[in-house]
Amino acid sequence: MKRRNSVWLLACLGALACTGPAAESSDPVAAGDAVAPVTAEAPGPAAGSSLDPSPYADLEGSVVVDGSSTVFPITEKVAALFESLAPTASVSVGVSGTGGGFEKFCQGQIDITGASRPIKTAEAERCEATGIRPVELPLAFDGLSVVVHGDNGWCSCLTVDELARIWHPDAEDRLLRWRQLRPEWPDEPIRLYGPGRDSGTFDYFTRAILGTEGESRNDFVGSEDDYLLAQDISKDPGALGFFGHAYYHEHRDRLNLVAIDGGAGCVVPDVEAIGAGRYRPLSRPVFLYVAAAALDRPAVSRFVDLYLSQARYLAPEMRYVPLPEGAYELARQRLARRLIGSVFDGGSQVGVSIERLLELERRGTAPASAPGGDGGTR
Repeated sequence: MKRRNSVWLLACLGALACTGPAAESSDPVAAGDAVAPVTAEAPGPAAGSSLDPSPYADLEGSVVVDGSSTVFPITEKVAALFESLAPTASVSVGVSGTGGGFEKFCQGQIDITGASRPIKTAEAERCEATGIRPVELPLAFDGLSVVVHGDNGWCSCLTVDELARIWHPDAEDRLLRWRQLRPEWPDEPIRLYGPGRDSGTFDYFTRAILGTEGESRNDFVGSEDDYLLAQDISKDPGALGFFGHAYYHEHRDRLNLVAIDGGAGCVVPDVEAIGAGRYRPLSRPVFLYVAAAALDRPAVSRFVDLYLSQARYLAPEMRYVPLPEGAYELARQRLARRLIGSVFDGGSQVGVSIERLLELERRGTAPASAPGGDGGTR
């Protein structure tokens, strides 16, 4: 399996200023959502142990996947399993971030892209202009994780308001030290790390914390590769950063997890809190998008089938929350019917519960008018 391509983006490290409360989401999808508690199911048998290899034995050709670093750990596992079952086929997996993945996807350069937010309207329009017809498949729920260096013994919980003060554009060159955030904290430099602007995690975080997607101070170290972010934060005693929960778990011996107080007390993004909808506002669904035309190639079709069959087992292994089996069944229906488009209105959707996602998926399987195709566009 061809491994990932890393993108390393550096922005000047500088300063910050205290400003404005965190904006509450005005997303109509989030309003009034009920949350059905969900706990991760124990993984099933070792991946592939009960799979019939015969449908894969004669597959040939390549499958090209790119996109979100949050989705990457699951994709990597599925790709390795697929190549063990289909030795004459190959999978190339890249990591360009959600935005970078959609750019390649809409240009027809890749077959599949992972995304840590729904496709934006502008991205869907670019795909339509180039004849790319995306099929949206939900995979799991992630708790976007805020972390500090392992020796940081003071920052164990932050409020949403404090996160907004730290990351607001007005904070640049002003809020520079931990003591400026809370007077009892050390008079030490605070240095910020986060996903780059091609990342869906960056899009989601800024929407959830600041109220506007893409709004942020610029003086932070950014990368679409969460492995690099985790490594850098683990080496910097003044660091504060965020990324998908799988990357915290992998580096948990060198990083400390910061609980988030969204108004109901400090909550850490463990499986129970994410599944029950208590880790707000930083819980979000993650997705796979596949080009409908690519599904005509048996290698791509079999790869996506395998992905959906294994996602519920691999998600908890990666410390994500699997969806109810009903959601995966609805995704398989979308795939079989090649329903085009998104059940969302475009871009990051803050506050969508697992229950709400399931409702949207049911709605997405109903016949609907869509440009150039089979329905499903919202």
